[in-house]
Amino acid sequence: MILTDREIQIALESKAIIVEPTPGEEQYSSTSLDLRLDKILTIFKRPKGGVDICIDPSNKEYDHEAVFGDISTEIEIDDIKGYDFQPNDMVLGWTEEYIALTFHSRLAARVEGKSSLARLGIGVHLTAPTIHAGFTGRIRLEMVNHNVMPIRLRAGMRVCQLIFEQTLGTPVQGYKGRFAGQMAGAKKG
Repeated sequence: MILTDREIQIALESKAIIVEPTPGEEQYSSTSLDLRLDKILTIFKRPKGGVDICIDPSNKEYDHEAVFGDISTEIEIDDIKGYDFQPNDMVLGWTEEYIALTFHSRLAARVEGKSSLARLGIGVHLTAPTIHAGFTGRIRLEMVNHNVMPIRLRAGMRVCQLIFEQTLGTPVQGYKGRFAGQMAGAKKG
């Protein structure tokens, strides 16, 4: 069952869902809550000519944090110029909002793109839309520009939406995966 705007607001008031900063009225639609883009982006470094790089996440010595430290860098979106998101490029972004879904609330969520950006060719998640019951932190966005033209990103723009769903029962424990408690600028991936 998907929560309506009224049910989302009730869940916020009862602290079943925590969103900080508190969402403004313009962030609600009938069945979702818009989230804004944080100023921190992770961009991927381009290999130098003659360098052949291949990531093997199945390797037993693979260390996600170390690999990301080698292949990417964090930048801040310029307040005046924004960030020109190039065609066929991928960046990792964050939501400005911190989210907490208390695991006893029987709620999970899905992060989805905004149709206004999708029609320009921006996808905000590749294959990871699930926000598990018990999740706390900012939401990491796997953003791709499928357009043939650059698209300017600005900190604070509404970039995605959360669709809240009621779970059947309460999980034994809250989300404890690799990205639990992730925060912008924390190098957690």
